[in-house]
Amino acid sequence: MLMLLLAVACSVIISVTMRASERYVRHRMAMFAVNYAVCLVLSRLFVGGAPLLAGQKGIGTAAALGAVSGLLYLASFMLLQRNIRESGMVLSSASMKLGGVLVPVLVSVLFFGGALHGRQILGTVLALAAILLMNLERSAFRPDALKSGLLCLLLCSGITDTMASIYDQVGSPAFRNHYLFFTFLAALLIALGSALYRKEKPRSADLLFGLLIGVPNYFSSRFLLLSLEQVPAVVAYPVFSIGTLLIISIIGIAIFHERLSRQKLWAMVLIAAALFLLNAA
Repeated sequence: MLMLLLAVACSVIISVTMRASERYVRHRMAMFAVNYAVCLVLSRLFVGGAPLLAGQKGIGTAAALGAVSGLLYLASFMLLQRNIRESGMVLSSASMKLGGVLVPVLVSVLFFGGALHGRQILGTVLALAAILLMNLERSAFRPDALKSGLLCLLLCSGITDTMASIYDQVGSPAFRNHYLFFTFLAALLIALGSALYRKEKPRSADLLFGLLIGVPNYFSSRFLLLSLEQVPAVVAYPVFSIGTLLIISIIGIAIFHERLSRQKLWAMVLIAAALFLLNAA
């Protein structure tokens, strides 16, 4: 459980730092590149002296899943940044964490033999209702009223978080640190390539916030991955999500003065109830 609590703390720091960066950062891809460079250095330290391309059985799986995970990580960060700017930190984090519960749990049930109890089924229904409330305009419940940004963030973050569970099922425990290394390497190369293509010239603020995000970003992933060795996925993901969401909501309202409509407040209540039920054994 300690690993889960540390993962929650790191996840909160990421969202709060990214929210604070809105006033100072001008080149997002440069910031993301620095962020993933920090993650890459840290992951290499934890790999230690083990060779990265040793040709041993299992290293190919770690590299392949890590590359896919890296692309998804960067996409999730870009969507989070965009939605924080457009919808605020509270709603963006709610979408991200709700996706981080629903998608991994459903994948665990559908593909890895996990089981949902009655309360968890009810939690899933409440989560779907919360998604509708959070992503549909107040005036009309029409398909074209869907806020695609929040929905894309929900799905992308959910698939991203699922990658750790997939690796836990099909990958070798001996190459878990390698998996994180390849994840951050892929994200770094994509972000760096995009920054060079855009001819971004990093400012000191871009570099600083990249560093401030990079450290908790790495350890959030590492602690969550380590927690899966001790706690089942159907428990670990809800605890990770609800803890992060509640703390971020308090910070968003108390410090950043974000305001939620009545519709959005009901959505947050449903999310809290859904995460509680999904966490029920």
